[in-house]
Amino acid sequence: MGSILNSAISGLNAAQANLQTTSHNIANADTPGYTRQKVIQSTNIPQSTGAGFIGNGVNSSTVQRIHNQFLTTQLLQVQTQSSQLENHYNQIKQIDNLLADPVSGLSPALQDFFGGVNDVAANPSSVPSRQAMISNANALVSRFHSLDQRLSEMYQAANTEVSSSIKEINSLAKQISELNQNILLAEGSAGGHSANDLLDQRDNLINQLSKLVNTDVVKQNDGSANVFIGTGQALVVGNQSMSLKTMMSPEDPQKMTIGLVSGNKTVLLPEDLIHGGSLGGILAFRNESLNEAQNSLGRIAINLAQRFNDQHKLGMDLNGNLGADFFSVPQPQIFSHASNNPASSVTADISNVGALSTSDYQFSFDGTNYTLTRLSDNQSISTVAPPSVGSPLIMDGLRISGATINANEQFLIQPTINGAKNIAVSISDTAKIAAATPVRTESALANSSNATISQGSINPLPLDSNLQQPVTITFHSPYDGQFDVTGTGSGLPAANQVFTEGADISFNGWTVQINGQPAAGDVFTIKPNLNGSADNRNALQLAGLQTQNTMAGGTASFQEAYGQMVSMVGNKTREFEVTSKAQNNLVTQTERSIQAISGVNLDEEAANLLRYQHAFQASSKVIEISGTLFDSILRIG
Repeated sequence: MGSILNSAISGLNAAQANLQTTSHNIANADTPGYTRQKVIQSTNIPQSTGAGFIGNGVNSSTVQRIHNQFLTTQLLQVQTQSSQLENHYNQIKQIDNLLADPVSGLSPALQDFFGGVNDVAANPSSVPSRQAMISNANALVSRFHSLDQRLSEMYQAANTEVSSSIKEINSLAKQISELNQNILLAEGSAGGHSANDLLDQRDNLINQLSKLVNTDVVKQNDGSANVFIGTGQALVVGNQSMSLKTMMSPEDPQKMTIGLVSGNKTVLLPEDLIHGGSLGGILAFRNESLNEAQNSLGRIAINLAQRFNDQHKLGMDLNGNLGADFFSVPQPQIFSHASNNPASSVTADISNVGALSTSDYQFSFDGTNYTLTRLSDNQSISTVAPPSVGSPLIMDGLRISGATINANEQFLIQPTINGAKNIAVSISDTAKIAAATPVRTESALANSSNATISQGSINPLPLDSNLQQPVTITFHSPYDGQFDVTGTGSGLPAANQVFTEGADISFNGWTVQINGQPAAGDVFTIKPNLNGSADNRNALQLAGLQTQNTMAGGTASFQEAYGQMVSMVGNKTREFEVTSKAQNNLVTQTERSIQAISGVNLDEEAANLLRYQHAFQASSKVIEISGTLFDSILRIG
């Protein structure tokens, strides 16, 4: 009778354990990270008799999670990539909306400004037209400022997000290390049985961590899990968690970067070692998309300011003075590395605005070579002699003309980062707009031929000191195809110049052409443009800058460069949108696969309840029958 009773009791206990486990599954059906549990049963050792082995009931060996480690690891990988892409997309979408806006973007302000320049070209002596040009210039500068300010706000927001992500990572790491300890103690006190609910909690925390940064998990024999982030930086080892810390970059004090706390020291982690998750996404956005957008906008501002200034200074204002700078041209931003000697310095400026790239640069000295490196692709140029005014180090229009630097020191140079921020209008007086050309040309009334002289143009800077000195061109008599040039200036007088129709004739910083066939004794003069208030020749040249290919090595105009910038950001935004959606679908598919194995199906658990209830009732009935049989035996006795 004992074996019947023992079998019934074991069945009753097994049914009760299954009922409790099923009830636990139902109660946690909506608990994040919960994995369905199942009682693992095996038959007890049967009793050997002369009639064979007679069963001795059931044994509940353990309660097991229905868990697939391969799918869990796969979810960590696809999820960290999805979080990075999604965060990068959400951030770059802000830049796309900002730059492509047809109202608040740069294009309408550029159009209005050059519209004002064209109005001055049409009405060079009109004060209202000149005032409108200055007002439109101020509006253009304000648009540059507002766009740059918005991009700078995004940069600060990215720094803030880096800081908050680090705090969250540290919190998760601490909780995971504590759970490692709790799991070790729980499984030790339970004779090695899995602490299923604690394991679920730890997996859920690791899952949350993978959304923040790329996460690798290495399970240990004692049940603990070591967690590594990025490209292998240890975050959790057993019951010990490492701490990350935000710190200002030693290269760029405006950038929030990441360090690993080791004892009393904080070791800087190179940002290219931190990838994956929303943290990797915000770092990639800040260092790539945002930095390139701000540099691109600054490059347009610097190019516009310098090109306009160069042409404006070739003209003459209403007061008869040569033109001055119309805009202030922003200069490169230079940061000395935190480890540099405070006395170390570098002198950098822009030698060619048309050659500027959108990259930042590093200038360094290793004790032998002075090296300028373009950080976008790590291409570099070097010299063994210290850069100087007479022997500068030039790359992409960035010129290093002086350096006081010790061995193993370095500087970060950002040629265009502050272009849109620091551009300004330098002229407020309408009379100082140099719409006229400082020289004019005339043909003598006594000339006997139909030959004509062009209006003349001013050669590129620097201006010749004799620019406005009167000069006379006189053809030989009798005519022999030659002419003499008289006046004040370098190389003057110049006799017996051979005439070629339409060829350039240049002296004192101006250039003219004579068309037609001159006659003997014809005279042409180049002299100061006195009282030239109605002259619009330089204004026309200023207006023409709108369509000239002055950017990107002479391949794009201002509008085209901005359009390329908007297109680049738009294409990247679309790329991240598509890849983010695709990666998110992969995460969803992986989660569904995990749920199909590990998730709680309420219909299935309800059916299990009935099954285990019947098993419990059946075992109870066996116990009842066993008692009845035992009573019958006693009555017989």
